[in-house]
Formats: sequence, C-alpha cells, structure tokens
Amino acid sequence: MKFSAARAKLPSLTNSLLAILSAILLTLAFPDFDWWFFAWFALVPLFYAIEREKESIVKSFVLGWIFGTGFFFGSCWWLTFSFITYGGIPTPIAYFLLLIISLMVGFFPALFGAIFSLVLKRFGTYGVLSAPFLWTATEFLRFNLTGNNWNAIGYSQAFDSGLLKYASVGGVYLVSFVTIVVSLWLSLIAYSILYFYAHFFVRLFRNILNAGKNVQTELFSIDEPPILKNKKYLVIAFVGLWIFLTFLNYSLPLNNSGTNSRKISAEVIALQPNIPMSGLNKAKWLNLRQRHVELAEDALQKLNVQPTTDNRPPTTVIFPESPMNFMYERDEEFQAFIRNFARKHNVYVLFNSAEPNAKNANFYNSAIMVNPQGKKIGQYDKIHLVPFGEYAPVPSAVEQFVPTLVGNFQYGENYDLFPFGEARGGIMICYESHFASLSREFVKRGADVLIEMTNDGYLGNTPVLRQHLANAVFRAVETNRPVLRVTNVGVTAYVNERGEVFDAAQPYTEDTRVWTISKSDGKQTVYVRYGEWFAWLCSILSLVLLSICFWNRKNLTTNEHR
Repeated sequence: MKFSAARAKLPSLTNSLLAILSAILLTLAFPDFDWWFFAWFALVPLFYAIEREKESIVKSFVLGWIFGTGFFFGSCWWLTFSFITYGGIPTPIAYFLLLIISLMVGFFPALFGAIFSLVLKRFGTYGVLSAPFLWTATEFLRFNLTGNNWNAIGYSQAFDSGLLKYASVGGVYLVSFVTIVVSLWLSLIAYSILYFYAHFFVRLFRNILNAGKNVQTELFSIDEPPILKNKKYLVIAFVGLWIFLTFLNYSLPLNNSGTNSRKISAEVIALQPNIPMSGLNKAKWLNLRQRHVELAEDALQKLNVQPTTDNRPPTTVIFPESPMNFMYERDEEFQAFIRNFARKHNVYVLFNSAEPNAKNANFYNSAIMVNPQGKKIGQYDKIHLVPFGEYAPVPSAVEQFVPTLVGNFQYGENYDLFPFGEARGGIMICYESHFASLSREFVKRGADVLIEMTNDGYLGNTPVLRQHLANAVFRAVETNRPVLRVTNVGVTAYVNERGEVFDAAQPYTEDTRVWTISKSDGKQTVYVRYGEWFAWLCSILSLVLLSICFWNRKNLTTNEHR
C-alpha cells in the first residue's frame, strides 16, 4: 500500500523516458560528440513531459532530476578517470561517486521542473514563455551555490554556432537563454505539426469507419493538447520574441579579430610538453625540464631570436601548468636555471610555480614572469582553486583530514597583469578559465590578452579537453580579447576575439606554437562593463513569477476554507 502511494507521486514511465531522452540528446550536443545543434531541440521531450505532469510539482521535480542526473552523468563521466587512475578507487565505486555528484547537481534542473510546472499551472499556455527565464535563473543559481556551472547549456554553442556572439552582451547565460528560446520554438512547431497530422488521420479513419453507416465512434477521438489552446497568441508571442532576438543578432557588431593588422607588441612561444602525470623522480624531472628548454630553443631558432637586443618585439616563452612542481622561490638551482635560460636567449619566461605563503605556512598556485635580465618581474596567485584538487572545501579545523589531489593551496587575492611588450596580459591558471568574472576583471584593469596555463592531464584523453576549451572560447567572446591556451597535454590553441579556434595542437603530443600579441583597441563589451546583468534579470523575473504562483495558491486555499 505504501509502495503504491509512493509510486503515485512519481511521473509515468513514458514521461520519465522522455526526460532520459532529453538527457541523451543534450549530452550529444557537447564534446566529444560536438553535435551542438542538438541543444536546439534536446529539451523538447523534457518540456513535453513536464507539461503533461504539470498538475504535480513533485512529479515535475522528479522529471527535472532524472534529466539533470542523466545529463551530468553522461557529459562528465571523465571525472572517474582521476578517481580510478590516480586515486586507486575501484571502477564501480568511482562511477557510484559520479552518480552521487550527478544527483547533487541534478537538483537544479529539478528545481526548474518544479517551478516551470507551477507557472504552467498558473498561467496556462502562456507559461511556456517563462522557460528561458527559469532555465537561465537556475543555471545562475547553480553557479552561485556551487561555484561551478560546467556544461551550462550555452557552452554547447562554443564551436561553429551562430549564437556565440550573444556572449559579448550577456555572457554564457544569454546564450543559454537564446538556446532555450530556439528549443521552445521548435517544441511548439513540432507539437503543432504532430497535432495537425494526428487530427487529420483521426478524421480520415473516422470517415472510413463511418462510410455508409449511421454510426459514431470515439475509438479515434482526439482532444486538442492543452499547450495548443490559444496557440495563435502563443505564436504571436514567440514570433515577437524571435524578431527581437533576430534584430539583436544582426545589430550586434562582430568582435574584432583584426589583431594581424595591428602593431605586434610581443611574440609568444607556447610549449605543450606532454609531461606524464605519474612516475616522476628526480632524474626524470631534470630530463623533462631540459626538454622544456629544447622545445623552446627549437622554436627560438625558427624565430631567429638573437641573444642581443634588436628591433624585433620581445619574446616570451610560456611553460604550461604541469606536474613538474616548480618552486621558484625556494629552489635556488631552479632560479639559476630560469635566469640563465632567459639571459642566454634574451627572452621573458612565464611559468607555473608553487610559491610560499608565509602567513599560513602553505603555498599559492602561481604564475611567475622573469625578464631577459633574469629578474622576477611579476607574480599572479591563482584566485579560483579546484575543490578537492587544490583545497578542501571544509572548515580549517578539519581540512588536514580531508584528502586533495594536489595539495592545500592558498587563495590569491590580486588581479596582477603581466607585460607583453606594449600590451598587458591577464593569467588564468587551468580551472580559472571557467570563471568569467576573472577574465572580465582583467580586461577592466587593462588586459589586452588573456593567457590560460592549463594541465588537464589528471583527467586523461577524454571530452574534458574540448569542454575546457569551450570555456576559453566564451571568455574570448565575452571580453573581446584573444585567449592563448598553453597546456600540458592539450588543447594548446589560439582563440581569437570571435571565439574562432586556430593553430590547435594535437592532444597528448609534444609540440610548440608561436603566436603574436598586439595591443587591443581598449574597447569594452557590454558584458565586461555590466557583467551578469542578464542572469540577474532572469533571476528577478523568475522570483516574481514564483511569488505570483504562490500568492495565487494562497488565495485559492483561503477561499476554499471560507
């Protein structure tokens, strides 16, 4: 009896399968599948299922949870790689942990499902228009509560999509919004077509069965779906919204990509050394360090950079974030190594290093720059650390008992910029390219270019490489600044201001790239100036809608008790 009561609160099997179908379709929109256009209709089954279960908030919540859990499990399975390979966790347990994480993150699509059903119940057909606002608001809420918004639906549009340039106005959240608008538009069209043909064939069969007979049958009767009632007005609303978005699309100027026509401020040599993530000892460490030098010297020879001052722009050699564990401040031998290399080749050197934090007796994950005279001229300390990778997100009293993948680092606080000739650059260390607020702040402080130093080797040759690249694509478009990705195992690439990816190195190969940096025109995009204004707007409108729904329910309850 109890089981039957609990089962009655769950969505039907058909609607649950529709939610799973949406999860599969949206997973296919992300790397490594890269069928980005799937995102335009992936949510159609989910919306249909929620509309069918809208009378029950619990059922709609569960549908969203099924979708969210399935999507995050399917698109982020690569998280198990480090658990299994470096954590020594058995494969079944690793995937069970991934399921737990997916269930937690799946709460936010579940919240969308519950609120969407409330709005549909309160506003009827017109409530469909709330979906883009509600979805964007719940994505924004996920970021603010968890500090992570990996694979927000907008990121599916990073490669080859015409929706990408909206990011310069409202960031990834505006792209998510427009993607949902497209999905709803296609939902309405598909629903209308299916209803039309269903109605047509019902009438056809009815005429055949009743031919020559004075008989009426309800065998093939069909009622108009609730979502199509008042469809003329709904179509008008969607057409109006679509016209507005089309106008916005064509009125948006394309971001500058004319850096080649500007004066070159500096040349950059990016190293992709493909350092293994385990099995390093002192001898291997020294050999790999020397290999960094050999890769750089090969590129310098091609550039014909002389060890004397000449009229060519300055050259910077960039080492990626890697497991080499450089400790510049405390390792005098390494200091001498870097200084000698910089002086010998008349180059700047930018590299990743663990730098001491005297206050807390731990370290910063830092980027260090040394000039051609061998002098340290800049240090940026990573501000956004990886939870359970670089710090334990627990109270300080117990953090020593919580294991992390790399160590317990200290948060950085300053947005330091580095010189690249006349230009200046902001540094994003690995996971930081996920944080639009960081790149935005760098540009507000005068950055002409963004440099990403990354090591995704702990996660293997998996979809994470291109999913991480998608973040860099958005940071470039949002800020109208090129992003130079310098990685240990991939994907090392140049991303221009329009989000176009050039000169990408093959993952898990030893390689170098040579690029130029120019001073920007100094212009700031709408997104740089106003940040997440659009996400906040969607959040406010969603709260207003939710308040109206609860107010309406309260009034109905009060009237019933009178």
